[in-house]
Amino acid sequence: MSISETPRHRAAQRLAALANTLRTPALSPPSLSLGPVAPFPVENSTLPFWRTEPHKIDNHRTTAELPEKCDVLIIGAGFSGTSIAYHLLGDDPSPPSIVVLEARSACSGATGRNGGHLKPDVYYRVPKYIRMYGREAAASIASFEASQVSAVKALVEKEKIDCDFNMTRAYDVIMDAELAKSCKKEFDQLVADGFPTVKDVWYLPAAAAENLTGVKGAKCAFSFTVGSVWPYKLVTRLLELAVERGVNLQTNTPVTKVSETRDAEGNWTVETPRGQIKAKKVVFATNGYTAGLLPQFKERIVPVRGICSRITTPDGKNAPSIPYSYSVRHNAKGADYQITRPDGSIIVGGGRPLYLHKPEEWYNVFDDSKLIEPAVPHFQGLMQRTFRGWEDTGAKLDRIWTGIMGYTTDLMPHVGAVPSKTGQFISAGFNGHGMPLIFLTSKAVADMIKDDCTFEETGLPGPFKTSAARLSNAENAILDLLKP
Repeated sequence: MSISETPRHRAAQRLAALANTLRTPALSPPSLSLGPVAPFPVENSTLPFWRTEPHKIDNHRTTAELPEKCDVLIIGAGFSGTSIAYHLLGDDPSPPSIVVLEARSACSGATGRNGGHLKPDVYYRVPKYIRMYGREAAASIASFEASQVSAVKALVEKEKIDCDFNMTRAYDVIMDAELAKSCKKEFDQLVADGFPTVKDVWYLPAAAAENLTGVKGAKCAFSFTVGSVWPYKLVTRLLELAVERGVNLQTNTPVTKVSETRDAEGNWTVETPRGQIKAKKVVFATNGYTAGLLPQFKERIVPVRGICSRITTPDGKNAPSIPYSYSVRHNAKGADYQITRPDGSIIVGGGRPLYLHKPEEWYNVFDDSKLIEPAVPHFQGLMQRTFRGWEDTGAKLDRIWTGIMGYTTDLMPHVGAVPSKTGQFISAGFNGHGMPLIFLTSKAVADMIKDDCTFEETGLPGPFKTSAARLSNAENAILDLLKP
């Protein structure tokens, strides 16, 4: 056993990682009073790597006091809310007046806590979506996801956003023999059927999979085009651009209530601890916290806690290059997902097999101030266990954090006009898979808001549309994860 593998050394690494996680960033938010009822963002959230270089807009308030009214009020300053504001502005010389309210600091929710992936699902869940929604809808979903990589690339290039964007290939590495067999069978069927998005997918059998991916014990692998990004830098620069173009951003301003009805002038009243704002239209870009403001989404968009980490190697140690994006699928219910950063560090999240059987650690949990303790040991020595040539690199856990995702009970995001609430819109519930969905979804939402077009006219995949029928459906596909 090497020194780096001794229990004492692993314990020291864990303490160091926890200290990093709980360390306060350079910019501290003013004191705030968060929402009174669950699920709302909590204070003292764990500190993800992505937020260790705070942007000047992190705790920005465009005006000292809240404006009395606006045309469009967006709740949430993550990727969704920011992208909607960006698309609403567009090249319009006379855009609507827009206010963005964020409960904590900018991009402090799921976007600022994810794994840095921009990874469309072009094959893995497609058979399930075909069974649930039909082939045409499944093709629409997969093609929509695939289009996001080039869309974000174009955005980064157009706005010259410094966010470590990288276009690369993903390796989905299957570690379980039965899962490998079923994935290959379903993939072959998609190929035979001429399913559009598998044109970019390449299958690797076991021997080639282990040699080309470097993952020990790989049973097979699938490769396709993906991107990676520093999500916080992407969103905060986009938000800065929106503010420069006239958006009023108010961070550390949690929304506690939206009126049940509009007033005589057709405005919704949005309440915060700092006062209220009247808005013609309200957008809920609230993801896992949606039910705190829209109770009709309770048990339809469920807060789910996940865990992610950063792994580094000591100075002077050389580790084999891993220039790709990875999902290491241990079984049908759990995968580790990882990217390699330009500085050589590894961002990796997952660890689900260690805590999935404890729903109190993740299901309907909205507290990201605590770790998922059963999963923490999984990230210690992960690179040494998983990859060839990493055994003596000294790779160690540098930082570990949690984040709150919004999972939906039918596995599709809720997008569009809120049922029975004229002038309210939602873009939430991305099932931990928002990065390859949000940017173009947000454009569609912006089109609905400014052009009064219908959901169908936007070209979004049909299953994304929020509706009374979906809200009344008591089935819960999330809990399928708990079934044997």
